Amino acid sequence: MTDPVSITKVALVTNIPAPYRLPIYEGVARARGVELTVFFCSGREPDREWDLRAAQFKQVFLKEKFISVGGKFIHNNPDVWPALKAFKPDVVITTGFNPTFLVAYLYARLFGAKHIAMTDGTDFTESHLSVVHRWVRRWVYRGTSAFVGASLGSFRLYRSYGLPPKSLFQSHLCANNDAFLNAATNKDRPFDLVFSARFVPGKNPLFALDVAQGVARSLGRQVRLLLLGSGELQSPMEQAAHKMQDDVDVVFAGFVKQAELPDYLAKAKLMLFPTSIDTWGVVANEACAAGVPVMVTPMAGVANELVVNGETGFVCELNLARWVDQACEVLKDEALRSRLAAAAIERVKAYSFDHAASGILAAVKHAQEQAA
Repeated sequence: MTDPVSITKVALVTNIPAPYRLPIYEGVARARGVELTVFFCSGREPDREWDLRAAQFKQVFLKEKFISVGGKFIHNNPDVWPALKAFKPDVVITTGFNPTFLVAYLYARLFGAKHIAMTDGTDFTESHLSVVHRWVRRWVYRGTSAFVGASLGSFRLYRSYGLPPKSLFQSHLCANNDAFLNAATNKDRPFDLVFSARFVPGKNPLFALDVAQGVARSLGRQVRLLLLGSGELQSPMEQAAHKMQDDVDVVFAGFVKQAELPDYLAKAKLMLFPTSIDTWGVVANEACAAGVPVMVTPMAGVANELVVNGETGFVCELNLARWVDQACEVLKDEALRSRLAAAAIERVKAYSFDHAASGILAAVKHAQEQAA
């Protein structure tokens, strides 16, 4: 006769379903002794065009209520309180500091549930927070039992608040590695460069066009650039592409569904990821798994963690001449490109959904072990 398994009821409160998070939650839900319910503030935010599948875990969609401030969405779902009260969790995980998350934190404190903070943020992305924002974090962290971060930058952020290393757990952001690895064997890569992101200022798609033109002029030939995405800069990008058509053959593929993305990425030799700020950058996971080396700025979480300078790609400050020179080096040297691609494929294997789920589960175990 086997001993009965004690069940830990875990409530995870987060903004919206994201394709790169759903498999992680499913991994947590499959764990022995865990009953997971994910509480979503909204089904979708206006600037997301994700193609979502049915999730294999218990989920609750709160009554949608948010405002947009500076391009960010602030959720305020008072019904999270009765929803949590009905579920009666032992552990509450929150993924930010919106009003909804603060209500969930207060619920945990009042009803004796352990609280876990979870973030994709880094010391860089949160370096300009106001005094009030930092005070709120310190207040929440004082009543928090474990801390989950997506990257080493997240750990640096947590340590800046004086949090003990033994309470920090990593849950990487991941892509469906298997789907992209299958496409990595593609030998026909007709595009020199690929850019995959929303066409918004912070992603710097116009900079990517300038890099492509600079590469073309340096190599003395036309360069092919594949653009995956859409957004507010679509029109100026089309105008810029038209002006440089002698140097660059630009293909606008539009928003590409997740199932089709591996084949698109595997058409290119090098990815340009010139972001001004990104907590991580899952597109880099996707590119690495598809055998595409990545050029990225130091302002992305993947920099010097997944994208290691000179090993799986290059980390370069947002300087046009530097990016042009580095891209030219890769495109001129097939042996270098092949070495970077192979290293990228190998390194990204550790960034798996199962590994990310294990980080959350370890945090839950740690929180439960803390004295009441």
